Order: sequence, then C-alpha cells, then structure tokens
Amino acid sequence: MPALTPAELFARLAELGIETRTVEHPPVFTVAESQAVIEALPGGHTKNLFLKDKKGNLFLVVVGQDVPVDLKSLHGPLGAASRLSFGSAELLEEVLGVKPGSVTAFGPVNDTGGRVGVIIDAGLMEHETINCHPLVNTATTSIARDDLVRFLRATGHEPRILAVPRRQEVDADAASGAA
Repeated sequence: MPALTPAELFARLAELGIETRTVEHPPVFTVAESQAVIEALPGGHTKNLFLKDKKGNLFLVVVGQDVPVDLKSLHGPLGAASRLSFGSAELLEEVLGVKPGSVTAFGPVNDTGGRVGVIIDAGLMEHETINCHPLVNTATTSIARDDLVRFLRATGHEPRILAVPRRQEVDADAASGAA
C-alpha cells in the first residue's frame, strides 16, 4: 500500500473528527532550521527518532524538540532487545512512508503492519497542543495532545507515554575543575 499524502492524512484526521491547523514553510531538516516555525506556533514541537534494536524491533520515539535523548540507556525503559540504533532511510520509508527529515508522530498511519512501537515522552504530553510534520517537512500541523493519542490508536498503535531518559550535559567548566 503506498504511503499517504498529506492531503490523505488530513482527510483521515477529518474522518476522526480531529481538528488541526497547518502552516506551510520552507523545508526544515533540523530543529535549528525550524526556529521560525517554533516561534510562530504555540505548543510542543517534536523531535522524532526512528530506532531499531538488534532483533529488528522498531520504535518511533517522539520527544520535545530540545530534549537531549540518552540513546545509551533508552533501550531499558523501552524493553528493547539491545541498545538502539537509527533505522536506515530505506527502512524508514518502507515502514513509516516518510523520508529522513520528515519523521513524524503521524508516520504510523503508514505502518499498516504494526511493526513500529510508538513512544511519546511524558514531558511533551504536558503541552495541550503538539506540532508535527504532516508526513513532509514543508509544513507543520498543530494537533491537540489527546487527539494525537486518539489518532495513533485509530492507526492501530497504542502509544506508550513515558519519561524518555535525558542525556546529562556536562558543564565544561565543572569538568575541567575551573572556578
């Protein structure tokens, strides 16, 4: 089954009675490039990690755009078979139907085989509105937090809400012993 287009995604959301607001913008590939969009749209903005373990289990981890995820310990809370690595561009397109730079919490709509587990950071869920790419990185769609969960459930993906482990940033002055 071919991946949905943004228009088909919006139609699916409308069928579920979910209201969204979408803003088009130049392509963004990094959080830094999306700063203007972040400032224009209130709510939580996402960073999405498409990860796999050595047994081929797949995970979509959705966190706030500025969360430094501790990939070395993330496998524990997820119950992964091993440490995690990023899934390839080919696997990403095969499973979620998106290209690198467009990974999104909406991607599971294309995972009709139920191959990916969806994890949403508890900190992101503190926002009433969550902003995600609508399957492409040339737009950002705002959706109510509870509607995002309802949408994911409608795709057959029960999201796990958990506190994603953060990487501890080492203060350079403290590490060097400087006062």
